[in-house]
Amino acid sequence: MQVPTQHARVSGSQRKSTKIPAVKHTLPARHAAHFARRTVTEAPVPYALAPVYNAVQFHCTAVSHSVRCRVSHNDGLETPHTGEVPFRKILCANRGEIAIRVFRAGTELGLRTVAVYSPADRLQSHRYNADESYEVGNTDMQPVACYLDIESIIRIAKEAEVDAIHPGYGFLSENSTFARRCQEEGIAFIGPRPETIEAMGDKTAARRAAIECGVAIVPGTNQALQSAQEALAFAEEVGYPVILKAAMGGGGRGMRVVRNDFEMVDLFNRASNEAKAAFGDGSMFVEKYVEEPRHIEVQILADAYGNVVHLYERDCSVQRRHQKVVEIAPAPGLADEIKEALYADAVKLARHVKYRNAGTVEFMVDKHGDRYFLEVNPRVQVEHTVTEEVTGIDIVQSQIKIAGGASLAQLGLGSQEEVPSPKGFAIQCRVTSEDPEQNFQPDAGRLEAYRPPGGPGIRLDSAVTAGNFISRYYDSLLSKVIASAPTFNKTVQRMARALQEFQIRGIKTNIPFMENVLRHPVFLAGHATTGFIEQYSKELFVFEGHSNIRANKLLLYLADMVGCVTSC
Repeated sequence: MQVPTQHARVSGSQRKSTKIPAVKHTLPARHAAHFARRTVTEAPVPYALAPVYNAVQFHCTAVSHSVRCRVSHNDGLETPHTGEVPFRKILCANRGEIAIRVFRAGTELGLRTVAVYSPADRLQSHRYNADESYEVGNTDMQPVACYLDIESIIRIAKEAEVDAIHPGYGFLSENSTFARRCQEEGIAFIGPRPETIEAMGDKTAARRAAIECGVAIVPGTNQALQSAQEALAFAEEVGYPVILKAAMGGGGRGMRVVRNDFEMVDLFNRASNEAKAAFGDGSMFVEKYVEEPRHIEVQILADAYGNVVHLYERDCSVQRRHQKVVEIAPAPGLADEIKEALYADAVKLARHVKYRNAGTVEFMVDKHGDRYFLEVNPRVQVEHTVTEEVTGIDIVQSQIKIAGGASLAQLGLGSQEEVPSPKGFAIQCRVTSEDPEQNFQPDAGRLEAYRPPGGPGIRLDSAVTAGNFISRYYDSLLSKVIASAPTFNKTVQRMARALQEFQIRGIKTNIPFMENVLRHPVFLAGHATTGFIEQYSKELFVFEGHSNIRANKLLLYLADMVGCVTSC
């Protein structure tokens, strides 16, 4: 029997009932063994994505577990396996742009890629960028909860004969239980060991580890807090302001600055509830709040043989509500002696906890040049892109290779001297579906137009396209725009040009706000601190000119179209 080509069509009546008997040599034996009933249909690809997927698509129903899947074949066109890793198939337990980033890295290594998607993400593009995709969770679950369903993800991985799982960032990326379940099932977890995640993913344990190896920390609690009363007792001892943080997460979730006793109980409960919703654990800890420092983080890579190198630093000081907005590599204007001290502390801490794979060690640097350890993020960061641009090192592929047993020497990074020095600068802006004129309220709706920027020195990591529906279920990130150039000022100019080119209609975005950030003299001087947005809010939240420029361009386009119609 012939497998239908991409041009084949099945009528509506046939679509519901057409059965395909087992086809020898068409599907791998593992798929024939797992699925007894197959129905040919047209894949529910968004109209804007349909031309991309020139593959035969199967919608299947697992006999025993009712796991719906899509198997996409590009027969004869698959990238040959490079032989650099022992894996044949990897799954990304995530969604959006980071899932696509993982699939691209895997495909370049010649691996088969597997996506999972919630029912709400049935038409999202990360699903169609993988060789196979499987629905996880069900319509009775909250969309976020679907990506936190450890046993369902493990079951899908086993049925699809996945060799390794990449957790991306957020969701289960810092969940030691998930890493341990992968280990128990013989699936490689592309990240640190479960014990390391427990030591570093728990921010209080990370603080204790920093103290043990002599890395300076901000005064704070070294045990998770279960009540606001414990936080009040700490604040009484060290004085206000203090900052509440989620013990088991990051990304700005579950963080609140508290300036007096009257705010503590309410903010503690809010932060704890937010942390529980985002990470499944509402435990908190509290630190003395350092006013307006620079937020500097060091990227590290470590193998399973005790070798650690750093890939230099990133400046993530431009933040709103403790969530990073703009990231820069390397940090502009930071003294070399401070950089060297940060590198040494990051590598020392990683060796102390026997770290493996990619990670980020985060610090605060105050106005006096004093540095304080903040936390370790035991996963790939949203802003890993800027480090890749200035060093030329593919961090995600490095993660996969290290998980497969490669040493840093086999990656060409056997010593710190072999790590390429940063070349030029890179800046990342996070384009989100938030309205800065309405206090960054998340917007939702269908993308009527989506024309991303391009040109020299511009990289775009995204998972949306025109016609996609943007929901409020998940993080508001639409796209990451990365610009690189030989100097900091040239990089800023290039990013400003890219944001001007970026045309998004149908929903509100934060692009006008980021354009204001890029032209502000404090940012241009490389002096932005974590208090930058709050301190200069009057200048940063003026948007009249932006809307006029975009409206004029739209009116000019419509006028040209009308003129063309009448003259033709």
